[in-house]
Amino acid sequence: MAELENAMARPDFWDDNQAAQRLVRELSMARGPLEEYRALQARWEDVRVLLELAVEEDDDSVIVEIAREIKDLTAACHDLELKVLLKGEYDNHNAILALHAGAGGTEAQDWVAMLYRMYSRWAERHGYRLQVLDLLEGEEAGLKSVTFLVEGDWAYGFLKSEKGVHRLVRISPFDASGRRHTSFASLDVLPEIQDDEQVEINSEELRIDTFRAGGAGGQHVNKTDSAVRITHLPTGIVVSCQNERSQHANREAAMKILRARLAEKRRQEQEAELAKLRGEQMEIAWGSQIRSYVFQPYTLVKDHRTNVEIGNVQAVMDGDLDQFIYAFLQKQAASAH
Repeated sequence: MAELENAMARPDFWDDNQAAQRLVRELSMARGPLEEYRALQARWEDVRVLLELAVEEDDDSVIVEIAREIKDLTAACHDLELKVLLKGEYDNHNAILALHAGAGGTEAQDWVAMLYRMYSRWAERHGYRLQVLDLLEGEEAGLKSVTFLVEGDWAYGFLKSEKGVHRLVRISPFDASGRRHTSFASLDVLPEIQDDEQVEINSEELRIDTFRAGGAGGQHVNKTDSAVRITHLPTGIVVSCQNERSQHANREAAMKILRARLAEKRRQEQEAELAKLRGEQMEIAWGSQIRSYVFQPYTLVKDHRTNVEIGNVQAVMDGDLDQFIYAFLQKQAASAH
């Protein structure tokens, strides 16, 4: 932290505006947990003094207040512990999530809609904002795919643990025979990359196509070619957006997704190169089943990477994901040492 502060004190610090902004962001990330820790220390000291006074004066009237404050502080300490575990380059960024239905038609598309609701509830619990970037409805029910932005501090750091394949086992509401079905949906999680960061995109290397937005009909279908598809020719990466009402807005949203995918590709290439130097075999993360959600014949949500299990399926589907996220971050931090 001292090195960053010294760099900011130099008279030529703002000569390179982009580099300066990156350093300011790094310093903010470094200072944030420390400042929170000091604030929590002060609050714990206040509670301790209040408790000592209550004991000395035999005053039971403040016990409820003390208990409530201890509960709040315990939760705040838990959140701070999570943040300390987040040390990745983009952990403090917003997150772009893309859900896609697997094989299974309506079943899988309904599962995507359920997962989208689950992550929406999680974001709401944590005070994050959510913006849909692209959405493709299913023919009968649910969603074929949905891409959305979760905005807030450390959003990517927390949600990166959710990347992978999510499996659902339940008695299908779409099956008249009441048979049990297994459905799959894949989730990709990327950090939002700003224009001024180290992801160079040459406009000459882009092919931009416009088309009429599709969907299940009604007010969400545009009558003009407002949807946008962008192909990054050097890598073959293709992104599209049709959720916004104007072609300009869809293009901005698509570029946001493209920057994130290019940054992720660069990260994967760097990890692959490091693994080659170390002589290690890379784990194939994308496409791996990370969690199962069983509704029948019993209720259980199990994370296959950490073995964390929760029997209250409804709570999980209402956004109670912190136990899974915390366990993954702890395991990741332990394996780094």
